[in-house]
Amino acid sequence: MVLSGCAIIVRGQPRGGPPPERQINLSNIRAGAMARRAAQGQPDTKDTPDEPWAFQAREFLRKKLIGKEVCFTVEIKTALGREYGIVYLGRDTTGENIADSLVNEGLATVRREGIRGNNPDQARLCDLEDQSKASKKGLWSEGGGTHTIRDVKYTIENPRNYIDSLHQKPINAIIEHVRDGSVVRALLLPDHYLVTVMLSGVKCPTFKREADGTESTEAFAAEAKFFTESRLLQRDVQIILESCPNQIILGSILHPNGNITELLLKEGFARCVDWSMAVYTQGAEKLRAGERSAKERKVRIWKDYVAPTANLDLKDRQFVAKVMQVVNADAMVVKLNSGELKTIHLSSIRPPRIEGEEKNKDKDKRFRPLYDIPYMFEAREFLRKKLIGKKVNVTVDYIRAATGPGESTPAFSERTCATVTIGGINIAEALISKGLATIIRYRQDDDQRSSHYDELLAAEARAIKNGKGLHSKKEVPIHRVADISGETQKAKQFLPFLQRAGRSEAVVEYVFSGSRLKLYMPKETCLITFLLAGIECPRSSRNMPGGVQVAEPFSDEAMLFTKELVLQREVEVEVESMDKAGNFIGWLHIEGGNLSVALVENALSKVHFTAERSAYYKTLTSAEDACRERKEKIWANYEEKPVEEVVYVTEEKERAANYRAVYVTEICDTLHFYSQDVETGAQLENLMETMRAEIAAQPPVEGSYAPRRGDICLATFADGEWYRARVEKVESPSRVHVFYIDYGNREVVSSTRLAAMPPAFGTRTLPAQATEHAFAYIQVPQDEDVRADVVDCIVRDIQNTQCLMNVEYSGATCPHVTIQFGDTKDDVGLNLVKEGLVMVDVRKEKHLQKIVSEETVWINICIVRSNGRKCLLNTHSKNWPLVYLV
Repeated sequence: MVLSGCAIIVRGQPRGGPPPERQINLSNIRAGAMARRAAQGQPDTKDTPDEPWAFQAREFLRKKLIGKEVCFTVEIKTALGREYGIVYLGRDTTGENIADSLVNEGLATVRREGIRGNNPDQARLCDLEDQSKASKKGLWSEGGGTHTIRDVKYTIENPRNYIDSLHQKPINAIIEHVRDGSVVRALLLPDHYLVTVMLSGVKCPTFKREADGTESTEAFAAEAKFFTESRLLQRDVQIILESCPNQIILGSILHPNGNITELLLKEGFARCVDWSMAVYTQGAEKLRAGERSAKERKVRIWKDYVAPTANLDLKDRQFVAKVMQVVNADAMVVKLNSGELKTIHLSSIRPPRIEGEEKNKDKDKRFRPLYDIPYMFEAREFLRKKLIGKKVNVTVDYIRAATGPGESTPAFSERTCATVTIGGINIAEALISKGLATIIRYRQDDDQRSSHYDELLAAEARAIKNGKGLHSKKEVPIHRVADISGETQKAKQFLPFLQRAGRSEAVVEYVFSGSRLKLYMPKETCLITFLLAGIECPRSSRNMPGGVQVAEPFSDEAMLFTKELVLQREVEVEVESMDKAGNFIGWLHIEGGNLSVALVENALSKVHFTAERSAYYKTLTSAEDACRERKEKIWANYEEKPVEEVVYVTEEKERAANYRAVYVTEICDTLHFYSQDVETGAQLENLMETMRAEIAAQPPVEGSYAPRRGDICLATFADGEWYRARVEKVESPSRVHVFYIDYGNREVVSSTRLAAMPPAFGTRTLPAQATEHAFAYIQVPQDEDVRADVVDCIVRDIQNTQCLMNVEYSGATCPHVTIQFGDTKDDVGLNLVKEGLVMVDVRKEKHLQKIVSEETVWINICIVRSNGRKCLLNTHSKNWPLVYLV
C-alpha cells in the first residue's frame, strides 16, 4: 500500500498465512499530506484537505509500486519504531531509486536541514530538486498547485438516487482500504466520493468488536482479508454499484484478472447471502456454482461441510419418474422405474395457507383445505394439468428429517425435497411466478434448500411486482363446491340432471377401490361418489361394525390399476342410476376407453349381471371369457362347472302399448331422432309468437351477448327467425356450436347471431320440447354408407310429419321407442327390416319376444358384390339359406 508520496507498506511472501507488514518512510524527502476525515465522535475536529500535489505524488508511487517487488535499505529507526530508508524498484539496489524519481518529477521536496556534505545520496537529491525547480515541474510550477487539491466527499447525500443515475454502468475506482474480505473502502472517480462498498451476494468471516472493546476474529477472517487485499488494495478497478438498502452500498468489483466475489466463494473464503444476491448483476448462478465448488472440495470455511444428500447414491439423487398424484401444492406421488411409489416435496416452497383462527372460525363447517384455502385449488390444478401422467426429472436437494409435534407446530415425517423439471421448466419456479406459492426463508447457515433457490427468489419478486395470485390486491377466489357424497336427498335431486346430460366431464379426486371413486364435476361444482357399472370388483379391507373386513384377493392390484389409469385425470362419465346410500352408478370413459372394460380385460374384475342391458355387455363378456380361459389373476383358480338345467318360473309380463302423437323434427346420423309432443305444440307456437314480437319491439344489440358453454340463449336460424337454443361449445366468437332445444337440430353460428334469453321465455316457462329417442329392436349399421341409406329413408318417411310413438324400454342415453305412420299405422322400424336396411336387435325380455319374433322373420344376410359395394339379401325363411354368388 502507498500511504503518501513518501511512505509505503511492504510485506514478504506469504507462508501458511498472511505475512507481517512493514512501513517504510523514504529518507531525506517530504511529500504533501493526504486529505484526512475528521475523527468520528469528536465535533471539534474538521476534515483536513489534500496539500498541493499530495494526491499526485501518492498516485505516482501507487502506479509504480503496487503489486511489484522492491528492495529497501533501512537507514534510521526512531525510538517510536518508525523506519526511514531507500526503496529500489526490483530485487536489488540496481533498480530505480523511488525517492530520486519523486524529486525529479517535482512531487517531493528534499529535507535540506542536517545535510551532510559527504552523503552522495543527499547531494544527488539536491541536484535533482534544483533541476526540477528550473524546469518548473510539479510543486515548482506556477500557481502554487491549488488545482491539484481534490474535493474529497466522504458521504453521498442521496445514495439511492446516485446509484439509480448510474444505471448499473461500471465506474472507475481505487480500492483505498479493505475492512474484511467482502467490505472495502473505495474512491470513486472522477467525483472523489470515498465510500464503503459491500460485495453483493456474499459475506466473508469478519473481525468483531466485543462490548468490552476487545476484538474477536472469526475463522479464516484474516486469510479472507489478505486474499482481497493482495488482489485489490490500491488497484485500479471498476465498480458496479447495484443497490443501497438501509444506506449500505452493495456492488460488484470488476478487475481484468477476475471477479473477486466469485474467487472468494470458489476458494472457500465466503458464503452466499440470499438478501443481497438478488441485486448481483453478473448472474447469481455463478456465485452458487463457486460456493458449490468450495463445498465439494471442503476448503477453508467449508472444511467440515456435509452435503444434504451425502448419504444418497447418484441414482437416488437424480432420476426420472412418472407423476401419479398431486397431493398438495408442494407435494406429489411419483412412480419410479422400479414400480415403487415415492412422495416428493418441491424444495424451498410453501403452499398457500391461512391462519388457524380463520381455519377454525366456523366449527360447524367441515374444513376442506383444497377449496377453503385461497389459491390452493388453483395451485393444485396448475400442477395436475401440467404433470399428471407425465414423466419428470427429479433432482433431490435435501432430505428433511422427521420432527415431533411442538407447542405450535405439528409433527412432520421425513420429507424428500427435490427440484422437479419437465421440458426444461422448473415446476417450483413456474408455480411461484404465478403467485401460487411462496418461498421459505432460511437461516444463513442452513444449506438445506433448493439448488435453484436464486431463480425462485427472482420468480417471487416478479410475482410480487406484477401482483400475481397470493400477491394480488384483488379479492381472493372462492370455490363453493357442494359435497353430495353420501347425501341421499341431494343426490336424488342431482340424478335426473346427470342422467339427461349424457356424458359429463369430471375429475377423479380420489380412488377408494378399483370400482369406487370420488369425482369433482366442474360444471356442476359438486363432489360425488361414483361406482363403476356392469362389474364386480374385489373389495378392499374396511372397518365394519363387527370388525375389520379382510380384503379380497387382487383388491389392491385393482385399486392401483384404477389409480394409475384415472386418478386426477379428466374423464367423462355416464350416470345411469344411484344406490340407496346416495352413490351414483354409471360408466367412466378416459381417452376413448371404458374403465369397466379395462378392469375386466386385465382380469381384475368380473362382469355383473346388471351389464346385460348396457351397450358394453358384449365387450365385457368377451373380455371376461378371454381372461377366464387364460386363468389370469382373479380367474387363476377358476374351474368350469357343469351346466345344469334350471327351470325359471317367472310372472308373465305384457308389453305396454301406449302410443301417443308426436311430431318428428330431426333425424341424426346415429339413427337417433328428436320429436315434439303434439299436445304441447300450441303452447310452443304461442311462446314463439310472443317472444318474436317482443324481440321485434326491442331488438337486442348485436354482439352484446358473450356466449358460455351450457347457457340457454336465443339464436337466429337460417330462416331469419329467433329460436331457443343451448350453447354446446365456444371455439371462437365466430364459431359457436348451438343446439335448438325445441327442434333438436344443431348449428355453428357467429356470436352476433345470439342474444340473451329473456326470463319470461326460458325453460322454466316451457321446458325444452325436443326429446331424443332411438329405434327399438334395431341394430344401427356400422357401415357408414349403409347407415346413410337408412337415414335418408327415415328422413323421407317421417321427418316433419306427425307419427305415433310408444316407449318400449330405456337405453343408456335415451328411451328406445317404436314409431308408426300416422295414417297407415305401419311400424317404421319393421319396414326398415323388411326392406333389408337394418338388422334386428334381439331382446331377452320375455314380454318383448312377440314383437321381436315378428321382425326376425326377415333374415338379413350381408353379401359383397364384385364392385365392392355392400347390399342386403332378404328371405322370408326363418332358416339361414346357403347362397351361391354367380
